[in-house]
Amino acid sequence: MSMEMQIAPAGAKGFMSSYLESLALVERLHRLLLDVIKDEFERLGVLEINAVQGLLLFNIGDNEVTAGELKSRGYYQGSNVSYNLKKLVEMGFMHHQRCEIDRRSVRVRLTQRGREIRDIVAGLFSRHAEGLQTRGVLEQAGIEDITSSLKRVERYWTDQIRYIY
Repeated sequence: MSMEMQIAPAGAKGFMSSYLESLALVERLHRLLLDVIKDEFERLGVLEINAVQGLLLFNIGDNEVTAGELKSRGYYQGSNVSYNLKKLVEMGFMHHQRCEIDRRSVRVRLTQRGREIRDIVAGLFSRHAEGLQTRGVLEQAGIEDITSSLKRVERYWTDQIRYIY
């Protein structure tokens, strides 16, 4: 046990324990989300694309973006997004075009095939949202509290990166 944990007041130990549990839960939920998407693709016979790529198509939606924009929005790491965008273009799920102003930058948008995958993921999320409500797992206020709390953590972590390091 670290020295800080040994001298921390009892309430701080409880908070630290809850914080670590929350971090582990966020990690597990992300992996589980990818498994849920993968299972949906398998159920529908969509085998040429993986869950990360499907989620990327969903997040791009109807927008035309660069890899840098996706990275700056916090969706993906640089090498991860570049690799997956390249694969999605090669497989025909995305169009790409060099920017007129900055020739180093490539803008991407979904093809019809990409929009079909986006719609599959959107339908899955829609069914889940309805199921969470109708089964009483979460109410509107509950999901708003979760979202608000996660946004505050995101803002705190972003400030730590910008101002401390």
